[in-house]
Amino acid sequence: MNWLPRPAEGTAWVVPSLLSADFANLQADVADMTAAGADFLHLDVMDGHFVPNISFGPFICRFVRRISDLPLDAHLMISHADQYLAAFAEAGVDGLTIHIEAEAEIGPTLQRIGELGLKRGISLNPGTALDDILPWLDQVDLVLVMSVQPGFGGQKFNPVALDKIAELKQRRAAGGLDFLINVDGGINDQTGAECRAAGADVLVSGSWLFGATDRAERVALLRG
Repeated sequence: MNWLPRPAEGTAWVVPSLLSADFANLQADVADMTAAGADFLHLDVMDGHFVPNISFGPFICRFVRRISDLPLDAHLMISHADQYLAAFAEAGVDGLTIHIEAEAEIGPTLQRIGELGLKRGISLNPGTALDDILPWLDQVDLVLVMSVQPGFGGQKFNPVALDKIAELKQRRAAGGLDFLINVDGGINDQTGAECRAAGADVLVSGSWLFGATDRAERVALLRG
């Protein structure tokens, strides 16, 4: 089971992070990103505990589902993701990405996500060793490498992500696996090119995409 077929070598799927959208004009921003060529949408869910900020929950995800036909990946930056899986499934998301650092049993949580018919993602922070997620690589559809500390938009890209991306690509090939390699944080045309070269399949970008006058041009730059 895979999220999407992997993009061609050297290119990437482009995924706007709605945390950087204008929520007073969310429907227009979603429509604009769709027209610009976005491949799916990234929904940053924050609980004020796992990360300092609070963003939104299933209610907003349900609204985004109503206004968009694009696949939706909810990035659960919350301590007890296992308690809210059904609520997000009912809201209409297509995938749930949980953090290895969160207070939840990873194996059962990933299994439950799959049982709900959703794509299974696992994420790790910049300071977390890749070894921590290795036992779960054969149970996920997507690995999200954080190049910034989660919880805040507009942070600078941390190149530690590049080594993790390259190693994930190598391990995926060696193990005959088929998960997507996703990267989030400080992604622009320059850092996006570095991530593609390292092996990233998916680039999540927030302020750099939403702040553009010509969003289609920036989507094309990220795609490669």
